[in-house]
Amino acid sequence: MTKRIRAKYKIDRRLGENIWGRPKSPVNKREYGPGEHGQRRRQKTSDFGLQLRAKQKLKGHYGNITEKQFKSIYSEAERLKGDTSENLIGLLERRLDAIVYRAKLVPTVFSARQFVNHGHVLVNGKRVNIPSYRCKIGDVIEVREKSRDMGLVLEAAQSSERDTPDYLDVDHTKLKVGLNRIPVLSDVPYPVMMEPNLVIEYYSR
Repeated sequence: MTKRIRAKYKIDRRLGENIWGRPKSPVNKREYGPGEHGQRRRQKTSDFGLQLRAKQKLKGHYGNITEKQFKSIYSEAERLKGDTSENLIGLLERRLDAIVYRAKLVPTVFSARQFVNHGHVLVNGKRVNIPSYRCKIGDVIEVREKSRDMGLVLEAAQSSERDTPDYLDVDHTKLKVGLNRIPVLSDVPYPVMMEPNLVIEYYSR
């Protein structure tokens, strides 16, 4: 069962952006924030506010990642060689639930977490039910044979909402995905502009 307790689209409304690019998002109709004060004119945001917003937007895009998990991923990205912001994106995109979502095996990032959690996904032929499992280049991710006729799998495959990125080799007939390289920010098809550099500034202040 998913850990999302609050209405997920409140994230969209609070940020004023459709962070998953979904047609159901309330931002498409109401660009102001939720609650009785949502329509007040926004004041100029401080540097800290911009950094916090960038962090909330990136973390929110990946669904149910807790603050503790997200900070842990940042800490790991900082330890790796190279650009920390690109490392952060690479680590987030190598999560099993993120790959299942990007490959259009399920319709939403929330259903991806639940789908993995319920044991419907194999990695290199072995069942993995940990959404945060980190895939490696060359890993083959596939939907279990018994799960291939599930409604959400069929719905996702037929959806024209999203394109699959080129760092994944996707075979929708066999419901298999291969990770061919670690993506950088420009590779990831975010529906809104993500600013991982501001996330780095937020945590390193």
